[in-house]
Amino acid sequence: MIIAEQKRKENIVEYLFYMWQVEHLIRACGFDIETVKRSVIDRYDQPEDVKRQIVRWYEELMEMMRIEGVKEKGHIQLNKNILTALSELHLRLLKDPKETTYGALYYRTLPCIVQLRAKSGGIEMSEIETCFTAVYGYFLLRLQKKEVTPETLKSIKQINTFLTFLAGKYKEATETESEPIQ
Repeated sequence: MIIAEQKRKENIVEYLFYMWQVEHLIRACGFDIETVKRSVIDRYDQPEDVKRQIVRWYEELMEMMRIEGVKEKGHIQLNKNILTALSELHLRLLKDPKETTYGALYYRTLPCIVQLRAKSGGIEMSEIETCFTAVYGYFLLRLQKKEVTPETLKSIKQINTFLTFLAGKYKEATETESEPIQ
């Protein structure tokens, strides 16, 4: 909760990856709040009232995951909405003739996206979701200490650079628009 709030303000891409990790953690803990408490919450150096708020936050996320039918896989609507907002921003930036740097970065990343989509087995997702899925998959491979080819690492670095730039554009857009992007 504390980390999520901070990341959401500072970097929407890091926030979304964090939230995907939280969903993964909840699944790994079998949707058992006591396991989450022992594994995560008890390790926080926070007053008891803050820990209770964190417990409530995890319980609410668990409930959302149950209600939305993403107990085994997928993401809660809150996270899907962020992906949609980032995808919409991405398309707006591509259409903006003043965004030459963004366009150039996108076209350097596009071969990676195309290659990933070809390997996805026909799963429909936006280009931005494809990028997120690739980087998160890489993260999981690293956690499992599995080998990653130099080609994959090169693609992940390019995608990460692209997503970092998009996060900056998102922050700019949310700071300048009267109504924040949701």
